[in-house]
Amino acid sequence: MAIYVDAAIWKWAGHRWCHLLADEIEELHGFAAQLGVKRSSYQGPPKTSAPHYDITGFERDRAVRLGAIECSREEIVAVFRRVRVKNGKVRI
Repeated sequence: MAIYVDAAIWKWAGHRWCHLLADEIEELHGFAAQLGVKRSSYQGPPKTSAPHYDITGFERDRAVRLGAIECSREEIVAVFRRVRVKNGKVRI
């Protein structure tokens, strides 16, 4: 089991953001709590098909220091596909 982060390239609200994913949902929540990321920041079904947190570049740096695996765009997409919940996203 592992925690993964991609590059903080997504600009929003004056920050650069990235994705935090994990092999197991409990591990994802535990790691996010260790980073000090609020549970209300969690994104998962039914709004998105892959359980994840969007975190800032600052939080990403801390996540890497705590053991998160840095991923390229291709690698994070592969993780996203592996952990996604089939039929988890609800279309409105």
